[in-house]
Amino acid sequence: MKDTYVLTKFTDLGLDKSLLKALADEGYTTPTPIQAQAIPGVLSGRDLLGIAQTGTGKTAAFALPILHRLAADRKPAPRRGCRVLVLSPTRELATQIAESFKTYGKHMGVSVAVVFGGVKYGGQMRAMASGVDVLVATPGRLIDHLGEKSITLGGVEMFVLDEADQMLDMGFILPIRRIVKYLPKDRQNLFFSATMPTEIGKLASELLNPNPHKVAVAPESTTVERVTQKVIFVETARKRALLCELFAEKNFKRVIVFTRTKRGADRVAKSLEAAGVEAAAIHGDKSQGQRERSLASFKAGEVRALVATDIAARGIDVDAVTHVVQYELPNVPESYVHRIGRTARAGAGGSAVAFCADDERNLLRDIQKVTRQTIPSFDRRNDKGLHVMTQAMPEIAMERAEAGRNNNERGGDRGQRKPQNRSDLPGGLRQQRNRPSAGAKTGGGQRQGQGGDRHPHGARTGGERASTTPIAQSQFKGPQREKAQAQGGQSAPAKRWTPLD
Repeated sequence: MKDTYVLTKFTDLGLDKSLLKALADEGYTTPTPIQAQAIPGVLSGRDLLGIAQTGTGKTAAFALPILHRLAADRKPAPRRGCRVLVLSPTRELATQIAESFKTYGKHMGVSVAVVFGGVKYGGQMRAMASGVDVLVATPGRLIDHLGEKSITLGGVEMFVLDEADQMLDMGFILPIRRIVKYLPKDRQNLFFSATMPTEIGKLASELLNPNPHKVAVAPESTTVERVTQKVIFVETARKRALLCELFAEKNFKRVIVFTRTKRGADRVAKSLEAAGVEAAAIHGDKSQGQRERSLASFKAGEVRALVATDIAARGIDVDAVTHVVQYELPNVPESYVHRIGRTARAGAGGSAVAFCADDERNLLRDIQKVTRQTIPSFDRRNDKGLHVMTQAMPEIAMERAEAGRNNNERGGDRGQRKPQNRSDLPGGLRQQRNRPSAGAKTGGGQRQGQGGDRHPHGARTGGERASTTPIAQSQFKGPQREKAQAQGGQSAPAKRWTPLD
C-alpha cells in the first residue's frame, strides 16, 4: 500500500538547514508530489521504488535526502571509492544529476565526481584518487574503471539506479548486474523508473530489500497532462519542408527535434540552418565537447532548435522548451513519453508535434495503445505547398546532384568502359578462340603419355597440349559446323559462325 504525505513546504520535511538554504537560494519552496512522498521514506532509511514521469523532480527526490544523511554522518570517503553511487544511462543525464548534487550541497562542502565515456580516463582517475562523497556514473565507463581497479565500490552506503527503463532500452541490464556484485550487501537502494516493464520489475526485486517504500505519482507510460499533442500525417520526403514551415511560427522559440538516427539528426540540422533557423545537433557520434557546447548554446538561447536522437531524450533538462517535434516516431513506444517530457517542465505548459509517414502508422498505433490516448491528427499528405517547398529547398537539390555523381562513380557508365588490352568477347569464347583444333600440332611438338588434347566437351584426346599463345582477333572467325554430306558425297557449304550460335 502506498504511503501518502500531505506536505506543502520543504521546511516540513525535516531537512538539514544547509539544504534549506540552498533550496531558498534557488527559489524552491514547495516540493513536487514525487518529492513530498519520496523524501520522508528515504530519510527513514527504507529502500525506495519510485515510478514517475520525466520532469517531475525525481533528481531532488533522491538528492535531498541523500545529502541530508551525508550531513548527519560526516566521514571521509574511502580512497578511490565513494559513499553514494548513482547510475545514469546517458552522459547528459549524469552531468545533470551531478550538477544538482553540487547545487543542493553547496553549503555542505560535499564532493561530487562524474564518470562517463567519450573522454580520457586520466582526469576521472585523479578525481577519484582520494575518494568522493557522491559518484555519478554511466555503466560502461564504470565497469572499465572497476576492471582497472581505479575505482572501488566497497564503501557504498547508498545506491541509486535512475531511469531504469531506459537502461533496459540501451542494453545496460547485464552491466548493472555486474556492477551490483561489487557493492556491499548492507546498503540503501533507490530505484527510479518512468515505466515498469517486466524485465525492470524483475531487476527491482533483485536490487531492493523486502518491503520497499513505493511511490507512484502518475500511471505508467502516461504523458504529461500539460503538453498539447498532435500528429501530422506527411510523406517522408516532405518532412523537412513541413519542419521549416513550423519554424515560421513565432511561438517556436526553443524547440527540440527528435530523430531516430545520427545521420538524420545532422541532415535535419543542416536543413534548418539552410532555412535560416539557428540549429545544433547532438548525438552519440559527437564528441563530449561538441555535445556540451551544443547544449550550452541551446540553453543560452543562441540556437532555436536542438536536433537530437533518443540518447538525449532524458538527459536534457532545459527550462522554457516551447515545443518538441518528433521528426520520426520512436521504435519504442515508451520513448514517446520521454521525448515530450522535455517540454512542460517545472509547472509550465508546452506543445508536442509528431510527424507520421505511412510506414510509421504501426508505431503510432503502438504509442497510442501504451499511452492510452488518441492523439489529435491532421493530414498534410499530397499538400501542393509542401511539394513546392521541397523542390525549392537548396539542400534537396544538392543531395540529388551528389547522388547522381556517386552513381556515376560507382559505375553508372558500366558497360561503356572496359579494362585496357581486354577482348570484347565473353570469357568462354576467349578460351575457345585460344584453343587449337584437335589435329593441330604446336611448335614444340607433342608430349606423349602426359594427358593429351582436350575434347571440346572436356575429355583429353591424343597427346597435344593446348596452346596458350593468343591469335590475332582479326583472323578469328570461330568454329565451323559440319553438315551432313549431301547426295553425291559432297559437303554442304559451311555456314559462318556467329556468337548467336
